[in-house]
Amino acid sequence: MKKLVLACVASLLSASLFAQKQLAPLWETKDLPTPESVLYSGSNNVLYVSLIDGDGSAKDGKGGVALLNPDGSIKDKEWVTELDAPKGLALYKDLLYVADITKMVVIDIITGNVINEIEVPGSTFLNDVTVDDNGVVYVSDTRENKIYTLRNDQPQLFLDNTTAVNGLKFVDGFLYALVGPELWKIDAQKNHTVIAKGFELGGDGLEPVGNGDFLVTCWGGLVYYVKANGEFEKLLDVRGKMNTADLGYDAKTKKVYIPTFNNNSVKAFQLK
Repeated sequence: MKKLVLACVASLLSASLFAQKQLAPLWETKDLPTPESVLYSGSNNVLYVSLIDGDGSAKDGKGGVALLNPDGSIKDKEWVTELDAPKGLALYKDLLYVADITKMVVIDIITGNVINEIEVPGSTFLNDVTVDDNGVVYVSDTRENKIYTLRNDQPQLFLDNTTAVNGLKFVDGFLYALVGPELWKIDAQKNHTVIAKGFELGGDGLEPVGNGDFLVTCWGGLVYYVKANGEFEKLLDVRGKMNTADLGYDAKTKKVYIPTFNNNSVKAFQLK
């Protein structure tokens, strides 16, 4: 009986500590046409924001990338223009990789110039991007259920049968991927382990917050805190009020940046 009581107390304490995680609103920057992804760069102290500006599948030349300061003020709303429907963003050295429907756009962040556009054969809806320590780029195709790599700017299929795959992040030698309602951990041999499952609306954005924990957004208006052991807690439920697309995160200050997509804004929160 004593062991049972102690176990219950430990369980309650653990649940209490877990439930303490929350997102406190900080600021909102409006008049950003259909923002899909936010990427925080600590070295440049800037937020890169992909702007679809319309239909997420249309090759219409209306999209671009904006720059925000960490306080939410606009640094350059038209830093890069004439893209189509840009979504996921990833940095490697001085290069910004942008998923843009069926091609990867490479931007020199020093000049702001597009220096390469790489078509990915067979792709239809490139979505999120991450880069490993050696500069290998990974990009998800949500509609084709595939993950591609770019090595020396050469696209190649990495993994298929990844249903509705979206958010990607390379951490400590492993590729983490949101595959529908699940979070996968994928090794170099393409074997995967399901870390967590049960995200109500399917995963969108993915950001590590340390100790094996992650933040996960679902486009329809949900934000989860996922622990390394697979437990997760709903931090934000704004379904019907705003979208929560591909988030950015500043690990130093624990600030979370969420593009609201159809609400045409980026909202910042403090993770507590």
